Amino acid sequence: MARRAPSGRAPAVAPAPSRRLAGRVLVLFTLSLSCSYLCYSLLCCCGSPAAPRARCPPARAAAAAKKLLQQSRPCGRAAPAPPAGGAPGPARPGTKRLPRAIVVGVKKGGTRAVLEFIRVHPEVRALGTEPHFFDRNYHRGLEWYRSLMPRTLDSQITVEKTPSYFVTKEAPRRIFNMSRDTKLIVVVRNPVTRAISDYTQTLSKKPDIPTFEGLTFRNRSLGLVDTSWNAIRIGMYAVHLQGWLQYFPLSQIHFVSGEKLITDPAGEMGKVQDFLGIKRVITDKHFYFNKTKGFPCLKKSESSGLPRCLGKSKGRTHVQIDPEVIEQLRDFYRPYNIKFYETVGQDFRWE
Repeated sequence: MARRAPSGRAPAVAPAPSRRLAGRVLVLFTLSLSCSYLCYSLLCCCGSPAAPRARCPPARAAAAAKKLLQQSRPCGRAAPAPPAGGAPGPARPGTKRLPRAIVVGVKKGGTRAVLEFIRVHPEVRALGTEPHFFDRNYHRGLEWYRSLMPRTLDSQITVEKTPSYFVTKEAPRRIFNMSRDTKLIVVVRNPVTRAISDYTQTLSKKPDIPTFEGLTFRNRSLGLVDTSWNAIRIGMYAVHLQGWLQYFPLSQIHFVSGEKLITDPAGEMGKVQDFLGIKRVITDKHFYFNKTKGFPCLKKSESSGLPRCLGKSKGRTHVQIDPEVIEQLRDFYRPYNIKFYETVGQDFRWE
């Protein structure tokens, strides 16, 4: 058994070298904490030269060292907030707005040309595709429709084009409910030529369809035209216009001549610009006549090195139709044309 120290004797004292080593460790630890606190204080309180100094709260040396390891920014500055939704970059200028003007018709009348020409104007932003909101997608709601539109500034006009609106019974009321101030553009063309163009387009997609004559007449010998065929029905402009006039005055509807759009594009687009209430920026200098396609194209702009023509589907060579069929169609459309001229106060000279 180990001997117990006699009572009254002092406890054993550690050797001198051990006491010196412990003292050195304590001094080094103290210096380390002091340096950490000094570095943290400099980072926290100095900041950038341009920013005002922030006074840091007093803290213990150990706490300061811990915070220094956890933080790399000055305590006097707030961390920048991350972009909303994680979207990088600045917000795009402008706002998506419902259209103030709509090209509502007619199919194969020259609506694409009007849209492409008017979008050259700096005060106009146009939706390139046809949204078909007021005929096929109305159930999706106005917010869906608005989301499709291009962003515009307060000084710009939003325009969209869907030619089938003109022959859609519900379209006038639906557009009126969106905004009774909406301006409407209708591009019209000789209904006989329009019907042949319509058929030519369909034939290019469906080569097996019946002949133009077979679709046009219910009874050829009696001259009974089949008005249920869409290509014929669209050209009855006076009939369709009555539905629009129940909601919109003629002053809010502008009629573009499809024929003059080819022979005098600057003149027709000048009238469109007047109707929209914008300066006449689009003039003769913007157009040249493409002999291959048979209609005008836009000259190259400063931002683009190439001229702009409509797509390959525009300017097709029409199928050959029996002259007697054409004459019968002229007779059929004549009373509708005259009524249309009288209603709009403009003679398009299709006879």
